[in-house]
Amino acid sequence: MARTPASGIQHHLRAGDYEADIAGVGATLRSLTHAGRDLIVPFAADEVRPAHRGATLAPWPNRVVDGAYSFGGRDFQLPLTEPARSHALHGLATWQHFRAIDEGADHVTLEAVIEPQTAYPWRLVVRTRFALSADGLTQTVTVENVSDAPAPWGTAPHPYLVAGDGPLDQWVLELPAERVLAVTDDRLIPTELRDVAADDPARFDFRDPRTIGDAEIDHAYTDLVRDGDGCATVRVTTVHGTGVLMQWGVECPWVQVHTADRPVAAENRLGLAVEPMTCAPDAFNASRYDYDAGLIVLEPAQRASASWRIAAIV
Repeated sequence: MARTPASGIQHHLRAGDYEADIAGVGATLRSLTHAGRDLIVPFAADEVRPAHRGATLAPWPNRVVDGAYSFGGRDFQLPLTEPARSHALHGLATWQHFRAIDEGADHVTLEAVIEPQTAYPWRLVVRTRFALSADGLTQTVTVENVSDAPAPWGTAPHPYLVAGDGPLDQWVLELPAERVLAVTDDRLIPTELRDVAADDPARFDFRDPRTIGDAEIDHAYTDLVRDGDGCATVRVTTVHGTGVLMQWGVECPWVQVHTADRPVAAENRLGLAVEPMTCAPDAFNASRYDYDAGLIVLEPAQRASASWRIAAIV
């Protein structure tokens, strides 16, 4: 029997100038290229996925503060998977095996079941479809609650976008968001929503495209400016105007942006994480906040879906 790579069963997709590799562990977008140019930070098939690079996040994105939440009159304690900050990070599915239920040259649909457990006692069927076309790569996540009780839900992707050659500091970012979620410096615990131009516009306001410079960002944005079809678009380009865009619909009212600052020089600021989210950080504790955190409550047999697209700017 052939040995399975460390990142799981591999699925290679191709359409025109686009190629993508999807890894079965965590339904992970492992690589995406256009005409041979990387659009995301890739990793090797037989490599344990670095952190959450390219993973599908479910049944919540981002953090649950202290791993603790209440739902349906009960208190729950999740495992603290971000021990440095003592939070539950990025859901339960990121290291789960997703099996292919449909596959072709330019698409694959993967499925996994989130089984009931002490900290999250609901059963969800999660399917995600990756499809390449002339418009780039579109990922759609669909969930069905097959439990007999309502379940809290949220999802997001976790790609690190790459504009092209040159350091991230020289890339140009266009981020059409009016407000940013302030967080504590040490643990990134949400505090309040602020206008992007209010306190530190050089760090947070990218409504007009400009270079990222030395800005360090690991924040969620909302009040997104959308086009006539309801789509929000983030663009990351080099000084020459080529790069990559990420676009999503109204199902994701939030987006986390992270400049991937790391203490190890070889891993520092390799790409820009752009994570369209169906809900805010710590949405499982939505009642704590004076804004709409966007938590989805799935009734028994109810389904929900969200999608996003990554494409080259040439």
